[in-house]
Amino acid sequence: MAMQHTPLLMSTLMDRGARVAPEEELITVTETGVRRQTYKEVRDRAHQLAHALSGAGVKIGERVATFMWNNTRHLEAYHATAGMGAVLHTLNFRLSDTDLEYIIGHAQDKVIIVDVEQLPALEKLQGRMPSVERVIVATEEGFEGWQTTLPNAIDYEEFIEGKPTQYDWPMIDENSPLGLCYTSGTTGKPKGVEYEHRSQYLHTITQCMTDSLSLSATDCIFGIVPMFHAMGWGMPWAGTMLGAKQVFPHRFMDPVRFCEIMSAEAVTMASGVPTIWQGVKSVVEAAPGNFDFSALSRLTCGGSAPPPSLIRWFYDELDVEMIQGWGMTETSPLATISRRIAKRSQINLSLDEQFANVAKAGQLMPGIELEIFDEEFNPLPHDGESVGEILIRGPWICSEYYHDPQPDKFHDGWLLTGDVGKIDAEEYLIISDRSKDLVKSGGEWISSVDLENHIVGIDGVEMACVVAQPHPRWDERPLVLMVLRAGADVSMEDVIEHCSSKFAKWQLPADVLCVDEIPMTATGKMNKKQVRANLDEQGYVLPDLR
Repeated sequence: MAMQHTPLLMSTLMDRGARVAPEEELITVTETGVRRQTYKEVRDRAHQLAHALSGAGVKIGERVATFMWNNTRHLEAYHATAGMGAVLHTLNFRLSDTDLEYIIGHAQDKVIIVDVEQLPALEKLQGRMPSVERVIVATEEGFEGWQTTLPNAIDYEEFIEGKPTQYDWPMIDENSPLGLCYTSGTTGKPKGVEYEHRSQYLHTITQCMTDSLSLSATDCIFGIVPMFHAMGWGMPWAGTMLGAKQVFPHRFMDPVRFCEIMSAEAVTMASGVPTIWQGVKSVVEAAPGNFDFSALSRLTCGGSAPPPSLIRWFYDELDVEMIQGWGMTETSPLATISRRIAKRSQINLSLDEQFANVAKAGQLMPGIELEIFDEEFNPLPHDGESVGEILIRGPWICSEYYHDPQPDKFHDGWLLTGDVGKIDAEEYLIISDRSKDLVKSGGEWISSVDLENHIVGIDGVEMACVVAQPHPRWDERPLVLMVLRAGADVSMEDVIEHCSSKFAKWQLPADVLCVDEIPMTATGKMNKKQVRANLDEQGYVLPDLR
C-alpha cells in the first residue's frame, strides 16, 4: 500500500499545542510576577505576526532576526516564521558589536524583533545594518513609552494589531530553511548554521522520546537555555508541539528567582548549563527547605560536562535526575544523552555504577552516526581507551556552514566536532576535551575537563578552570583557576591532595590560583581563550617545580 508523502514541516507541529491544549498556560516572568497567556492566545498572536511580517514585505526564505530574551513573544516569532516559511535568525546579544554587525550583514536580515531592554545594544549598530528595513520593539511592564533613534521602528503590539488570527501556512519543501544560528565566534568569525524544516521536525520528535528527554504534554518545562542558543536546545519546538506548560525566565536570570519560579509553577523539567545548576545548588544549600521542588523530576545539562558531584547532589538531595546531553550548534544540538538508567541491563546496577555512566556524555540518539578517528581518519576501536577526534553525521547534523563552506570542518559527509574523546564497549561517548583545550605534557595528553570536574568536588570550590601553560621542561603543564564560595578556604595543597586520589603525578596541577570570576563565552561556557589571554597580559609565568 502506497503511503501519502507529507512534507515534514514545523508549521504542522507548532499549531498542534493550541489545538490539543488551547487553555494550557505559557508564562513569562516579569519584574513583579509573571504574565500568563494560553496556547490559543499565543497561537492567534503568532498568526497575526505572520500577517504583519508578510505585510512588511517578508517573503518565504527571507531572514527575520530576533534580539530577545526567552519569553512568549519570542515564541510567537518562532511560530510565525516557521509557519510562513521565513527563516528565524536568533541573534545572541552577548556577542560583541563587531560580531553582531558581521552576523546581521552576513545573514542579510530584513527585520529585527527586539526586546525593549536590548534597544540600547541594538542602537549601537545604527547605520551599520543596511539590510534591515524594519525594527519591531517588544515591551514588558515598566518599559512603556519607549523611544529609539533607530529608523522604521514600531511597537510589537501596534505591528500585529487588527491582523487576522488565521494565516494559511504555505506548503513548502521540507528541506527549506527554518532557522539560522551562528556559533559564538571564539575562533575566527562566527559561522552560520542553517536548520531545515525536516531536520528540526526529526530532532523534535526524537527529543521527546522516553529514552531521550521523556518530554510529555503533562510536563511544565522551564526553558532557561537562551532561545538564541541552538534554538533553545529545541525546547520551544518540543514544548509547543506537545502543548506542555512552558515557563520563560525573560531577563531574570538569577538562581534565587529560578528556585522561586520552579517552586511556584510546579516545574517538572528544566534545561540549563552547569553554571546555572551550580547556582541553584548554592541557593538551596544556603536556604534549605525554602523551596518546594516536589514536582521537579529532571534537569537537562549541556554546553559543558557537569561535574559528577553536581549530578549526584541533585539526586541525593532533591531526588532529581540530571540528564547530561552532548551536542553543539552544528548538531541542532542533541547528539548523545546520558540517563541514570539507559537500558534494561542497568536496572540492577548499584547507584554508584549507574552514576558512573551518567558522568559520561551518553549514547547516540537514534538516526545519528558517531565515530572516533585518528589523524588519518582511520576509525578507532570502541574499547574505552583509544582516544580520537569525534566525528558525527545524521539527518540534523550540519553539512556545511551558511554561505561559508569551510571544507576542513567536514570529511566525507562527517562533521569534525573539534571534541576529543573515546567510546567504550557499552557505546557510551566519553568526552576528553576540546582539542584546543587539551594539555600536552611530556608528550602525553591531560584532560582539562577531567581535572575541572574532580576539583569542583572539593567542598568550597564553586568553579574550576584548567588551562595549559608553557613549561620549560614538559612543554605544557595544567594551571587551575578556581572560584571559591564565600568564606571557603581551599589551598593548592588541598587541590593536589584531592587530585592525587585519581590522577598520576605527572597529571597534577602545576599551580592553583584563586580568582573572583572566570570569563564566560556568549553561550555560558568558560572562555579559556580569554583566560589564556588574560594570563599573558598579566605576564603570568608557571613556576618551574622540577
